[in-house]
Formats: sequence, structure tokens, C-alpha cells
Amino acid sequence: MPPHSVPGPGNAGFASTQWSLVLAARDGGAPEAEAAMGALCATYWRPLYAYVRRSGRSVEDAQDLTQSFFSHLLEKDGLQHVEPARGKFRAFLLASLKNFITNQWRHEHAAKRGGFARFLSVADLTRAEDHYASEFTTPESPERVYERNWALTLLQRTMQRLTDEFAAAGKSHVFELLRPQLTGDHDGAPYAEVAAALGMSEVAVRVTVHRMRGRFRDLLQQEVAQTLADPGDARAIEEEMRYLLTVL
Repeated sequence: MPPHSVPGPGNAGFASTQWSLVLAARDGGAPEAEAAMGALCATYWRPLYAYVRRSGRSVEDAQDLTQSFFSHLLEKDGLQHVEPARGKFRAFLLASLKNFITNQWRHEHAAKRGGFARFLSVADLTRAEDHYASEFTTPESPERVYERNWALTLLQRTMQRLTDEFAAAGKSHVFELLRPQLTGDHDGAPYAEVAAALGMSEVAVRVTVHRMRGRFRDLLQQEVAQTLADPGDARAIEEEMRYLLTVL
């Protein structure tokens, strides 16, 4: 790889779509079921938590409900009738949560408060509440808050994958200096200053940033594809990406 070039995809991509994780979790009793649900929970619980909070639940109830929802999916055969062909994973999770709130939550909460499997740590839940309180103060609907959080989650996952790629290539210092240019952070150092720090020409820095942006888009497309019924449908991927940009 030439000096300071953008790392390629390598083997860093995720082999499983989110739907394949759901199907693994659906097959309860398989050793990988709990791991699959844990992976889904770790990725997508914040949008669900934000939805519950915006729906008017208290902090404590929102924390308990989010935990209980994922436990329900894994332990109560909540995934037995899942069919990926029905559409977007984003819509599936929200519909499942709404159904859970309507049909399950009151009974389970009253009968067995705190008796569910804990997928989320207290620290994670506290950070989620802090984020909710600071970022979502405008009068938006619960659905809009959920979808914005969903979009932010995908962007954060994409940025982490790009960060990891540069780290694997031994280019973390390059990434940290160029990251503000990637995100449009106006507080970032000018190109000339970054070029001097990296021992590159300003033109080379601009080319590298251009490649970083292209790689970021590629990774974001991969993340979005994982949430669709057909991860190979390029048109559906583009439509979903355009939609998510409108909710940010």
C-alpha cells in the first residue's frame, strides 16, 4: 500500500446481515442465538430507547422496557414468525417494539419487574439517557426520534469501521488528522497545516480526503444494505440512504 493511502476493504466487512442475525436468534436453543441477539441489541438499542422515552415513559421504565423487549425477542419466541422479505430491519424492530408495548409490557412489567435477561449495562443506559436529554429537545414524534437515532447509529458504526481500517493499516495518526475534513468539522486544521504535519503535499492530502469520503460512503452503503430484505438491491440501498439523510 502506498504511503498514506486509504486502506481497502480487506476482511473487515461484516459477513452477516442484520436479518441473518435475527434468523440465528430465531432458532432458539442454538448456541449462537444469544450471541446473535446480543449483537443486535448492542447495535440498535439506542434508537429503541429514544423512541420509548419520547413516547412519554420515565427513565426507569424506558430502561426496563428496552431491556425486556430484547429479552422477549430471544426468550419468548418473539422471532418465530419473522420473515426478512417483509422489508426493512429498521421498520421491523420498531413495529415489534410497538407491538410489545401494546400487548406484553404491562403484564410482564407488573408480574416480573427486572426479571428479564440484561443485555445492557447501567453505564450504557445512563449514557443513552444523557444523550437523549441533550440532543432530542425539539418537539418531534417518537417515530422521528427513533429514525434519527437509527441514522446516527449507522453513521457511528460506519465511522468506527473506517477508524478500525486505518488502525489496522498503521495509519491512525493520518486518520485523526484528516477526520475533521471527512466530517466537515470547521474547527479542523487547514489542509496546508495537515500536509505539513504528515509530510505530504497539500494536493496529496486533498486526494486522500477524497478517497476517505469515498470509502466512508462504501462502508455506509454496506451498513444500510445489512438492514434491508435484499442486501444486493442497489436501488433500495440508495433510497434508504437518501431517506436517512432527511431525518438527521
